[in-house]
Amino acid sequence: MTRKLVDLHLHSTCSDGVFTPEEVARMVAKAGLSAMALADHDNIDGIDAAMAVGAELGVEVLSGVELSVVWESIQDIHLLGYGFDHRDGNLHAALKSFREFRESRNERIVERVNEKLVSEGRAPIDIAAVKAKAGGTIGRPHIAMALLEDGHVMTKDEAFERYLVPCNVEKRYFPIAEAIDLIHRAGGVAVLAHPPYIPVDRAGLLKLFDIFVALGMDGVEAYNTGASNDDIDWTITQTRRRGMIVTGGSDFHGIEGGEIVIGGGRGNLKIPYSCVEEIRSAVEKRRVAKP
Repeated sequence: MTRKLVDLHLHSTCSDGVFTPEEVARMVAKAGLSAMALADHDNIDGIDAAMAVGAELGVEVLSGVELSVVWESIQDIHLLGYGFDHRDGNLHAALKSFREFRESRNERIVERVNEKLVSEGRAPIDIAAVKAKAGGTIGRPHIAMALLEDGHVMTKDEAFERYLVPCNVEKRYFPIAEAIDLIHRAGGVAVLAHPPYIPVDRAGLLKLFDIFVALGMDGVEAYNTGASNDDIDWTITQTRRRGMIVTGGSDFHGIEGGEIVIGGGRGNLKIPYSCVEEIRSAVEKRRVAKP
């Protein structure tokens, strides 16, 4: 019997991915996966479209979102929400505020990039074309693609090094306790995304796990693109010891020339369907326990 595999961390044009929600769902089906979740940044607009295609192609689609959160001095920790009501009014209002800030932030980044291009005697990039290419909220990868297409750089990495990093505008973050509560109030579960990308060692991660569990965090994305197989095993062990669920995803954006593939990350990921079952069980427990 073939093992059922999934990918629960995928991005679309609704945030900073290259492919539409429908295209992502079709790619998931083509990859032979049983389930998926869009986890767009501060955006849940693509979930219905992905669900519709998933229903046609036999792919289970969970509601998902990725929030940028902060804990004390550690910024840009990412928190995933799963299994929530993606029509929840409070959730939509909170995310709308963040999307508006994100849009204005990236427009300011384009302005700074264009100032730098002009100072170098180069033609500025067209923000209208960047928006059209994105099809949703502009992300820095979309700006990198415009720099590539206009011939200003040879690679995505060069785009970031020469323009996007020096022209960056500071992001806005949810306090992590507020983000966890937002997901819970919409009926979902909160999961810490790709822990290897948090700038602390393993001892520091364990401290964060304990703090975040106390704040109500439900799980950890043990299967992730930044993790070695040893990291995955260690994270699963530590997550289980704290009574949390285990999830996994590739963090696929579809950026041209990228190494990350759906369902496989950089090649070492095999995310079991049990992750979906754990999410559904945790969501149900929260529903039953809700006063």
